[in-house]
Amino acid sequence: MTANLRQVAARAGVSIRTVSNVVSGFAQVAPQTRARVQQAIDELGYRPNAAARHLRGGRSGLIALAVPEIASPYFGELAGLLAQEAEKRGWMVLVQQTDGDAGRERRLLDGVRGQVVDGLVLSPWALSPQDLRRAPGGVPLVLLGEQDADGLLDHVAVDSVAAAREATQHLITLGRTRIAAIGPQPHLLNGTAARRLDGYRQALANAGLPADPTLEIPVARLHRPDGAAAMATLLDTGRPVDAIFCFSDQLALGAMQTATRRGLRIPADLAVVGFDDIEDGRYATPPLTTISPDKPAIAREALACLAAHFTNPPPTHPPRHIVAAHRLTIRESTTTHDRPATATATAGTATTAGTATTATAGTLHDDAE
Repeated sequence: MTANLRQVAARAGVSIRTVSNVVSGFAQVAPQTRARVQQAIDELGYRPNAAARHLRGGRSGLIALAVPEIASPYFGELAGLLAQEAEKRGWMVLVQQTDGDAGRERRLLDGVRGQVVDGLVLSPWALSPQDLRRAPGGVPLVLLGEQDADGLLDHVAVDSVAAAREATQHLITLGRTRIAAIGPQPHLLNGTAARRLDGYRQALANAGLPADPTLEIPVARLHRPDGAAAMATLLDTGRPVDAIFCFSDQLALGAMQTATRRGLRIPADLAVVGFDDIEDGRYATPPLTTISPDKPAIAREALACLAAHFTNPPPTHPPRHIVAAHRLTIRESTTTHDRPATATATAGTATTAGTATTATAGTLHDDAE
């Protein structure tokens, strides 16, 4: 027989309402109590009747996730994590691909009106803050990435400026002085590439290294072929370069392939840092040094923002800007076992209402395998 709420409550030694609160994810429950209830749920194999619960609450139990590229390793991993977090809350996730197209993003926002989804998590690439401020009526919207609608919507992001600065500083501490940046995207409005370029330039300036526009190689997209082509363009200029900071791991993997085919040794001749910490980078030859965002925290915080909107009464606080943690994970594309470990900065998660903050950094981490 299927266990019921009363049996779970008896096993956990709590009230039926507490079990309901844990299952629904709506009310504040002490971490120790939540863990005890979850253990009882797991032991008894309790499965909530999601359809009945959502019907009573006037909701469908469905949320939507819209990302630019489902095939992207980063967005694919993030979608999986969001689905796992949603399942814990008894929700299901509908995933939509926008291809970073303004028309698709706008139609998606307009199409949510009156639909069965309870909320939307969106990673916009093309819409302006003015577009995003026109949120779908009555449907909570949480933004991922750099575009934050001028602080008028809940927003979860990584501090790309700080992360890019730390990545570039790592290369500088290795004695590299001709550091290229692969990944500027002046054609996009999402601000991600612009912020990473800003952090790269800040690190150079802080070290007294001159900025060289010829070492900033723009790309159309953040894929491996774009990185390979950008690296070829860079090498064809004949300008000396001893390190590159790539704005995504896919760019870095493509750049490494071109560099290797051109006879460069990594990291002896060319040190390489990426961004995203995708699985392919961990198994590259050599393994890729990268910025590793706290992707589980991004998924968790995004759904917590949605859940807050489902409470009764709904929240009255200003929209939140949540900065998820990141760290620089050092592998063999920048340093080898016979070289000393390098400091890795880790930015802590910070939550603010209306304005963004970043947490302090500072642990040692060497992940060379």
